[in-house]
Amino acid sequence: MPEGDVVLRTARRLTQALADGPLVRAELRWPSVAGYDLTGRRVLETVSHGKHLLTRLDDGRTLHTHLRMEGTWQIRRTVTPPEPWRRHTVRVVLATARWTCAGISLGMVDLVPTEAEHTVVGHLGPDLMADDVDVATAAANLRAQGGRAVGEVLLDQTVAAGIGTVYVAETLWTLQINPWRPAAEVEDPEAVMRTAAFLMRRSADARTMTATGDPRPGRDTHAYGRADRECRRCGTPIREGRLGRPPTDRVTFWCPRCQPR
Repeated sequence: MPEGDVVLRTARRLTQALADGPLVRAELRWPSVAGYDLTGRRVLETVSHGKHLLTRLDDGRTLHTHLRMEGTWQIRRTVTPPEPWRRHTVRVVLATARWTCAGISLGMVDLVPTEAEHTVVGHLGPDLMADDVDVATAAANLRAQGGRAVGEVLLDQTVAAGIGTVYVAETLWTLQINPWRPAAEVEDPEAVMRTAAFLMRRSADARTMTATGDPRPGRDTHAYGRADRECRRCGTPIREGRLGRPPTDRVTFWCPRCQPR
């Protein structure tokens, strides 16, 4: 599932592409919103909140979308005659005279009043990709989880929004915290949240998305996806495990020497 860095990049791309004029094409291929016509409306901006996208329109409404596991937004030059986008996986098509944005395999599409955006994202914890991240609240949410494994807690979007399996592994490796340490026993939960926010923001702002700051192939992570390869810090083979309980358990990676249980 795309994480906060990818979603923020997507929000920026949509804002740039749709800012040059009114919508000349607006197709919502989702049962609950299929009857709405947005043609002629202008897109003010698209912002991210965790893993959610909020596309704000000039008529006081917001198009809320979520990429889920496989969703993407494709952006192409608008052509004449219009590209049909016949694939059944196309959920949304928004186009200005210059650019066409197609939401592919989106997992969620809603249309809500902009003033009511809280109805679709209000249940989430602080947005770790926000310019002014509420680190204190996110840290308090983490500490309040008591005996739950910190790695599992970080995946809980009601604790803090935006972090997923990649940045759970990278954050905990950076701070040398075992993924199964009880949340209440984490010495500095604010450092955990600051680190996660920093790593994702750095990736979102870089030319190439990277959890390490190093854009070279094979150097984009310290722990995630590196099972049985040597730890970049101590040389011990990285291990792979599961956080949570089936069927909602998620993969994680850690160094048994740097991050002992």
